[in-house]
Amino acid sequence: MDIKSLQTFVHLSQSLHFSKTALAMHVSPSTLSRLIQRLEEELGCSLLIRDNRSVLLTEAGVAFKQFAIQQIEQWELLKHSITKGSNELEGEINLYCSVTAAYSHLPPILERFRRIHPNVDIKLSTGDSAVAIEQVMLHQVDFAITALPDNFPARLHFSQLAEIPLSIVAPTIPCAVTQTIKQSPIDWKNIPFILPEHGPIRRRFDTWFRSLKSGKPQIYAKVAGHEALISMVALGCGVGVVPDVVVENSPVRYRVQSLSGVGEIASFNLGVCCYKTRLSEPLIEAFLNCVEA
Repeated sequence: MDIKSLQTFVHLSQSLHFSKTALAMHVSPSTLSRLIQRLEEELGCSLLIRDNRSVLLTEAGVAFKQFAIQQIEQWELLKHSITKGSNELEGEINLYCSVTAAYSHLPPILERFRRIHPNVDIKLSTGDSAVAIEQVMLHQVDFAITALPDNFPARLHFSQLAEIPLSIVAPTIPCAVTQTIKQSPIDWKNIPFILPEHGPIRRRFDTWFRSLKSGKPQIYAKVAGHEALISMVALGCGVGVVPDVVVENSPVRYRVQSLSGVGEIASFNLGVCCYKTRLSEPLIEAFLNCVEA
């Protein structure tokens, strides 16, 4: 039983999907199955209930998940405490954020951090902001830049970077969508929407649309990532809700327009999150100091 095995089991206990965990942890499905079998043999009990369509944790699996999380956290604390006495910080920090955040909010943080701690390596992964917190919870990264959700996990720390307003955007090119939004009032039930698959912005859209009292929205597509969403809007596929900062940094910003007089969508707080249990680690503390500077 090693740290890599524990990390893999924790990921599987969250995803409950062998293929997703195998892909995320860079192992084959057969290797993942053997790893779980080995853990079960060492413990002398079943950790999972498996069939062709689902994976569930047994009672022992739930207990082992908590054990694994604690061991991973203790391992991280030990690694960083060993180098705590060093005058210069060394090691590696793993970050996750959207492509837009990598342009808009991350550069000044990294500039400060690299200037003060040049011997620390930084690894950056970009993707859908809606899964940023999950990346931290599954110990895939040390930090993530994310929107503060309504139900923020109690075990995580959040340092705010900015308040981000949202806008309803539509295409500017001549198309059926631009013709429909010229109507007064707009017939919202016949507007095709392009929406995030999930996350706080999707929930804000749902609240806004209910306030229109126009029934259910006509959903043209669900996408992962606001960059992809605004591209589809620019192509005339529909209307969407996106953070203003995504519009400002998009290469297709001149092909979309923000709709005014359509009601307000609540803004959200953007920040950096990490585990509370790691706040005393030198690398974590140093990075947060640059975030909060």
